[in-house]
Amino acid sequence: MTPALLVSGDPVALGRATIVVVAIVVVKALLAFGMLMTAVALMIWFERKLISDMQNRVGPNRAGPFGLLQTMADGIKLMFKEDLLPEGADRATFRLAPFLSTVPAFLSFAIVPVGGVVHLFGYTTELQVADPPIGILFLLAMSGVAVYGLMLAGWSSGSKYPLLGSVRASAQMVSYEAAMGLSVAAVVLVTGSLSTRAIVQAQAAHIWDWNLVRLAVIPFVIFLAAATAELNRPPFDLVEGDSELVGGFNTEYSSMRFGLFYLAEFMSTITMSAVIVTLFLGGPDGPVIHLPLLNWLMPIGWFFLKTLAFLFFYVWLRAALPRLRYDQLMDLGWKVLIPAALGWLIVIAGFRVGRVTGLVTFAVAIVVGAGMARAFAVGQVRNRDPATSSSTSGDFR
Repeated sequence: MTPALLVSGDPVALGRATIVVVAIVVVKALLAFGMLMTAVALMIWFERKLISDMQNRVGPNRAGPFGLLQTMADGIKLMFKEDLLPEGADRATFRLAPFLSTVPAFLSFAIVPVGGVVHLFGYTTELQVADPPIGILFLLAMSGVAVYGLMLAGWSSGSKYPLLGSVRASAQMVSYEAAMGLSVAAVVLVTGSLSTRAIVQAQAAHIWDWNLVRLAVIPFVIFLAAATAELNRPPFDLVEGDSELVGGFNTEYSSMRFGLFYLAEFMSTITMSAVIVTLFLGGPDGPVIHLPLLNWLMPIGWFFLKTLAFLFFYVWLRAALPRLRYDQLMDLGWKVLIPAALGWLIVIAGFRVGRVTGLVTFAVAIVVGAGMARAFAVGQVRNRDPATSSSTSGDFR
């Protein structure tokens, strides 16, 4: 049998949807889901242990060795708690909202390459569930769908506090979606493809071919900040501002429906860390010892180590930084990240046209950026001291 490349449903499109092809796709999907759920359980334990070490506390140490089974104990407890349904809730939407937050996290992980290729039953298949030619657009679409989970959870609860929490959460996620999309556009521009596998392959030659280096770090920093806000992780965890809004959008939830929102948060954290590794750090790329077994195991190991580094970074942020005010959150998104991402995208496009064009574009971006920064600074001064702002229309008191 001639080996067929099994990517993103291509065998189906070519009329090769044999039982073996379908079985391989199903097995890959089940393995990815199982690995992600296991990683979520370990991530919860990892975060608790690491923060307890940073804050000189004990952390979970009762359920299982080193407290490893604490997450399972919490899950079992949530399963047996009473599942509440508010009297004024929209029942169907109230039940659907937690899944609208959880499912997109897994679907986003499905397009992430976690390794190279393997040969099974005469077929060559990539170590990712699917590699659609519009993978980056699919990623951004799933990130947008996740907003509906938070928004509909608050709206369907039939209570004012969850509604206010969902409005604030939706505004936060939509605001940072633009900056994240512009930073991803820079990656697509230098790579020339929307496929995640193609993006990884474009970075595979040398470490200086990683998009982190080729894009001069700025899109990476913007994407990291925007992704942190999208994930509702500290210092951007205004979604769960319990001191202001009781418990935010999920106040009326209990039992496993309540747990699904936190499952979605940790699953999205792992998925977004994997996406950052894929877009900017070469994915599973790294030095490989050419031995029969290590040829396909070592790329998985590199991918795991890179992703673990970002998970540590997210836990470190939670332990170290206080929560921002909401006006600071919006100022950072609209006045800093979006202009910076847009300006740097234009500069990159200029350098793709030619060196002279790129230098001119960079100089113009510097001048425009300085002007915007000056305008924002003047606006802040006037907001703090209204007496300093002059009026040309007279005194109407």
